[in-house]
Amino acid sequence: MNSDIRSSTLTHKSLLRYPIWLALLLCAHFLAGFPGSGPMLTSEADGYAVQTAPPDYVHVPPVVASPAPSVAESKTESKTESEIESEEARIKRILQERQMAGVGQSQSEGVTVYSIALPLVQTGSISETVSALAPSTLTPVQVQPSRLSPVWDLAWDGQARTVRVPVLMYHYLSIPPADANAYRTDLSVSPDLFARQLDRIQAEGYTTVSLYDLLAHLWQGAPLPERPVVLTFDDGYRDNYANAFPLLRERGMIATIFVVTDFMDEARPEYLTWEMAREMQAAGFSIESHGRNHISLKNRDNAYLVWQALGSLETIQFEMGVRPRFISYPAGEFDDATIAIFQSANYWAGFTTIQGATHSIDEPFRLHRVRVRNTTEPDELIRLLELDW
Repeated sequence: MNSDIRSSTLTHKSLLRYPIWLALLLCAHFLAGFPGSGPMLTSEADGYAVQTAPPDYVHVPPVVASPAPSVAESKTESKTESEIESEEARIKRILQERQMAGVGQSQSEGVTVYSIALPLVQTGSISETVSALAPSTLTPVQVQPSRLSPVWDLAWDGQARTVRVPVLMYHYLSIPPADANAYRTDLSVSPDLFARQLDRIQAEGYTTVSLYDLLAHLWQGAPLPERPVVLTFDDGYRDNYANAFPLLRERGMIATIFVVTDFMDEARPEYLTWEMAREMQAAGFSIESHGRNHISLKNRDNAYLVWQALGSLETIQFEMGVRPRFISYPAGEFDDATIAIFQSANYWAGFTTIQGATHSIDEPFRLHRVRVRNTTEPDELIRLLELDW
């Protein structure tokens, strides 16, 4: 009898423990926050990268998504606290303007969805409003005709393709200063040499095409000229506008400029201004991403990579009226995590500094280029263009 009473008492005490533990667990969740209470980067089935957030959540892209990089790994000193605050205010202003305009935001079952990228749009007259090919919950995007480069509707047709198209990689387009180090000298092509290179390229029957032309061929088999070549410039130096742009324009040639968005926002005198970039875009050039601050994207956590991918994307989209689709990895450094984040943000391809001219649909984020150096004379350039590599 006593044994039954003791057993019953122990059973009741054990049962009482469960509500207590459950209450403690619920308290811990309320203090720490339930999983998923913040914004989350998602890649939708139709290829749209969005951030989802609960009702009343105010979305502000993080200004610092990882510990501040050291001076050694950046081309510049770290930003001061006041500069960071200024940048945060700028991002808030942009988001407020977009929310007031009803762009990039929709409501679905009590959850606010913020578009972080313009949806794919059909090719058409740039004087017309472009409607987004997106779920009906997304608001059609109004575009500025005078600030729009050709827009594309690209989707892979399932056909495996490989193509040899040289993608030339330039940096500075100027004579290096007398005290320039070996790197600055090597990366500098003089305007005179560049003009001779362009003349020789045309004399050999090459036609400049855009990265969109290249990808349209890989994804959909779109035709290319008999001898296509792509010209790219990394970093977005101002001499690209002052020296390269006039030489290309007078020959009817185009190029892609990979820009460092924070440097342009800071109005650094050695880099392009946004007004210069818009003028180049109006002439058929493409303005694409080279990250926010030219810091390596290799061995970085996901939060930092999201900050880089979305920060540069949204800045270019806001300033140019059309979103970028390509990333050139700063210093050519990247890894699988880099590719995963940029792909989830609906970039279409990534360009490396790996030498070569053959591209495959299998690895769109490991595309090769051909480096043009200070010493690359026209004969040598044609030799590189004709290599089967």
